[in-house]
Amino acid sequence: MTVVTSEFEVSSSIPASKFFNAYRDFNNIAPKVDPETYKTLVTIEGDGGAGTIRDISFGDGVPFTSGKSKLDVVDSDNFAVVYTIFEGDVLMGQLDSMTHHVKFIPSPDGGCVYKSTIVHNCKGETQLPEEAINMTKEGFKKTFKAIESFIHANPHTY
Repeated sequence: MTVVTSEFEVSSSIPASKFFNAYRDFNNIAPKVDPETYKTLVTIEGDGGAGTIRDISFGDGVPFTSGKSKLDVVDSDNFAVVYTIFEGDVLMGQLDSMTHHVKFIPSPDGGCVYKSTIVHNCKGETQLPEEAINMTKEGFKKTFKAIESFIHANPHTY
């Protein structure tokens, strides 16, 4: 199996704890702030902690319609989440799974840095095209910025 890892970071003026709390509410907030990407996220098993499985329906702004993810780690002390997308056309027929390592790192100015590491587990010797990696990165950056805008507009929500 070929493994392709990509990383990116985005800075925010929002404190890590507040952004982490919003991210923990991804099922509700993502379709609200980025409906072009996320139609619905529905918990089908679990209580929101590690082991929780979500069914994802994607919006019209992306070239796929569905996926399933499993929450692997929720580390509230370190503002970190790890989840694996293991099913659906979001895997583009090229991946067995994608594992997302997300961390909100407090910054000295009171904000945070959103650090994302995505491990693409390719089928066999498949080489994931660079445009697929970039599309994934840009999609997550877009959703991050939409969540950030929502928090700024609704500072008491999280």
